[in-house]
Amino acid sequence: MTTCSIGNVTHEPYTVGSAIPVGLIEAATMPDTTSLVLVVDDDVSVRESLQLLISTAGWRAETFASAQEFLSRPRPNVPCCLILDVSLPGLSGLELQEQLVDRTDTPIVFITGYGDVPMTVQAMKAGAIEFLTKPFEDTVLLVAIRGAIERSRAVLREQSELQELRGRYASLTPRERDVMALVVSGLLNKQVGGELGISEITVKAHRGQMMRKMKAESLAALVTIAARLGLQGPSSLTSTRPPAQPCGLSSSDRLLSD
Repeated sequence: MTTCSIGNVTHEPYTVGSAIPVGLIEAATMPDTTSLVLVVDDDVSVRESLQLLISTAGWRAETFASAQEFLSRPRPNVPCCLILDVSLPGLSGLELQEQLVDRTDTPIVFITGYGDVPMTVQAMKAGAIEFLTKPFEDTVLLVAIRGAIERSRAVLREQSELQELRGRYASLTPRERDVMALVVSGLLNKQVGGELGISEITVKAHRGQMMRKMKAESLAALVTIAARLGLQGPSSLTSTRPPAQPCGLSSSDRLLSD
């Protein structure tokens, strides 16, 4: 068994703490070569030790000596997390966290040799997943990494699904978007037709096309999709509606005119 040095303390990896379930430790060390653990620490011995520990646990690891060096790296497109030292030359760990506020797919695990309550509170309020004070057990860090990567994977999945939904919505015609906005607001086909000045038959045609394009199997599914897209019923209608058709037109005339 190899040892790992964090700061000036040498200890055995995968130490089982009494408060940590064995099953959780095993899960934290399962191979996961697609995910990436990024380490930012100005102490070369810490970087090397953490890289060894992370690689031994089955993850890929990349290390950086400063926040600036980390920021020069292209943003990963795989599940990942950031192991970040609080005290860094130039841009500090907490300042780097502020710059990464929009990168919710890269959860942060802070490590420090001298933590205090205000510092911990600031980091956690800003979204850090864990705040560890050196020396700490290897297993504690591995469990934190595992949780951070699972969170990253969930965020990436949500972003991918949302991007797909946006693509579906972009494929709708302006009229189909109008119909969708009114349908999810709770209006019946006849009421939608009255709002848009088109026949009920035309509404049904547009609604069928819209449901197919959005891959919504039910009204409930469509409402959920609209909520995820941030649509707010009638307020999402386009600003230029066509004028209502005269009441004397037949359904077939209205269908043709639309």
